[in-house]
Amino acid sequence: MANARVLEQKQAIVDEIKDTVSKSSTIVLFDYRGLTDGESKELRRTLRESGSDYKVYKNTLMARAFSDLEIDLDESLEGPSALAFGEDAIAPIKVLSDFSKAHPALMLKVGIVDGEKSDQATLMELAKIPSREGLLTMLAGGMIQIAKDLSICLDLYAQQKEGE
Repeated sequence: MANARVLEQKQAIVDEIKDTVSKSSTIVLFDYRGLTDGESKELRRTLRESGSDYKVYKNTLMARAFSDLEIDLDESLEGPSALAFGEDAIAPIKVLSDFSKAHPALMLKVGIVDGEKSDQATLMELAKIPSREGLLTMLAGGMIQIAKDLSICLDLYAQQKEGE
């Protein structure tokens, strides 16, 4: 029988995982084997810049937390796994996808995006979506173009009326 203190520590970790998962709009399980210490630090820094982070937990503790939250990711908890999470739905996926292109040792496994389970192919498709800031920039550019076109039309109309 395990020591009561050890069980309390494990339960605290399970509670931490459950809290992290419930507060995050996106979680991604990924395989980090083969990354050097420097690459891991670079990944963590890049994730933090996007408002995300990752932690490494024991698979048994993650399985227990996911089971308590009624999330079925047991088949993805084979081998070492890290849990990336973030409040932005796309940011952790984009960072991990971009990082995996430069560092093939990192492999995305599965994710939960806005409550929906997403396999590796779906995660890669989601990574292609521009960031929120990029989408807002596109929207602003489109709105500026409309205002520019309107001003040109009004100027041409004013010139036509002056010529009459």
